[in-house]
Amino acid sequence: MNRMRSVFLAVSLLATLCLTAQTAVTEAPDNWWDLDRTDDNFPGVSADKAIAYLTGKKAEPVVVAVIDSGVDIEHEDLADVIWTNEDEIPGNGIDDDKNGYVDDVHGWNFIGGADGQNVNYENLEVVRLYNQLKAKYNNRNREGLSKKERAEYDRYLAYKEEIEAKQKELGPTAQQYGMIKAAVDTMLQEMGKSADEVTAEDIASFKSDDPGILMVKNVVASATAGGGSFAELYEQLEGAMDYFDSQLKYNYNPDYDARSIVGDDPNNLSERYYGNNDVEGPDAAHGTHVSGIIAGERGNDIGVNGVGGSNVRIMSVRTVPNGDERDKDVANAIRYAVDNGAKVINMSFGKGQSPAKKEVDAAMKYAEKHDVLIVHAAGNDGKLLDLTNNFPNDTYQGKKRTGKTWIEVGAASSNYGPALAAPFSNYNKKYVDVFAPGEQIYSTIPDDKYAKFDGTSMAAPMVAGIAALLRSYFPDLKAAQVKEIIEESALPVNLDVNKPGAEGETVNFSELSATGGLANAYTAVKLAERTKGKNKRLRDERDESLRQF
Repeated sequence: MNRMRSVFLAVSLLATLCLTAQTAVTEAPDNWWDLDRTDDNFPGVSADKAIAYLTGKKAEPVVVAVIDSGVDIEHEDLADVIWTNEDEIPGNGIDDDKNGYVDDVHGWNFIGGADGQNVNYENLEVVRLYNQLKAKYNNRNREGLSKKERAEYDRYLAYKEEIEAKQKELGPTAQQYGMIKAAVDTMLQEMGKSADEVTAEDIASFKSDDPGILMVKNVVASATAGGGSFAELYEQLEGAMDYFDSQLKYNYNPDYDARSIVGDDPNNLSERYYGNNDVEGPDAAHGTHVSGIIAGERGNDIGVNGVGGSNVRIMSVRTVPNGDERDKDVANAIRYAVDNGAKVINMSFGKGQSPAKKEVDAAMKYAEKHDVLIVHAAGNDGKLLDLTNNFPNDTYQGKKRTGKTWIEVGAASSNYGPALAAPFSNYNKKYVDVFAPGEQIYSTIPDDKYAKFDGTSMAAPMVAGIAALLRSYFPDLKAAQVKEIIEESALPVNLDVNKPGAEGETVNFSELSATGGLANAYTAVKLAERTKGKNKRLRDERDESLRQF
């Protein structure tokens, strides 16, 4: 491929990136997800309305475990809502509370090493499965294998084909984004400005003799003249380049192994006590964003107001790398959260295979047994969810029985119309329970900053926040009751909407989830009050019967 052809393709990618950045802009306010459709004309979760209604009522602290990439526990809008293990003396190197985790003051990190190092990037599960089978079937053929071995051999070849196809696809794309970035950096260098300082006028007046740089300049000029920010475009460019580069170097690279950092035996699923107490890690953007949605401090006149109110405490359980999480870590993270007092667990992650699903199932049962609610994101593939294409899920392996304290959440937008269902959201009338705001969600990111993210990863903590609010103000409610209340109080939506992942198709919103509606904090609180009254009447009747007996 000649250089100008490469430059042309790179510029085409940049134009697409610019278009994406511009079309993502919405007129909804930053806090739309906290608002009420009737009062404020935005289909948020009505958290502001619910919390105003609850003002003056008694509440108890509730711990929400965020099993994620890590949390910036010093963030200006989160520092005062971080869970603290009162039984642990910080920094003394002793397991004071005898729970098996040394100095776990604010949670635990299952993808860190005892020497303080941390896993950042990881393989995808398909690569790990490929490597396991490669050790057995490399340089072998199908003849002479048993029926079971032939099935494994076929999977090995399928994994190999998938990995090689992705590598072939990712290489040129990563190279093209690298060319764009180099051209833009040259522009910045010649201007003598940083990305934050560049204006539309700077771009318009920039001159160069390099035809490739001029092509990039023209696309950037068009974007900034249309109201786009150069700084935002540059940030998106960096993110895109990092994404494709990391997919190639780490996610789909069979030769990359990060697990040696942790120092455990990844195949020993019964191993529990490994990792370190660095609950932030090297890339906590995702987990910090999730935490702000749940518990961003209310009433401090900065940042965001979390859905869960003022009595939530965030426990960070770092488990999710830039790549696929391991089933072993997920199971241990759930158990850690349960054992250390979490009443709600948010899990905004997922993957396509789960080789140790039984371990995760056992942890899910453990949470249910101990009255802990798990809220899970449905995923961002714009596809019909089933029991084979997204893990973890609430159905036990080889069984029809599902967890009674698990909620699966899809993502909605701020547009109460045809675009209400976020285009990336997974859906299923049976396996997704409810939808919640998940597009253009403004929340906390590390270093006292804020950003808008899209994803069912953002929708799940909306529901986790509602659950925390209910468990705080109605502490007698069991986790299964909280799940039932959230689902029964979801606002039904009878609208034909764009079907996620299917351009040109429409579907009634009610067909996308079991409830057919949007999670709502205010209606959940009102229903919880009625449930509480009913429970009290039943207790009074029982006590009266016992006295008569």
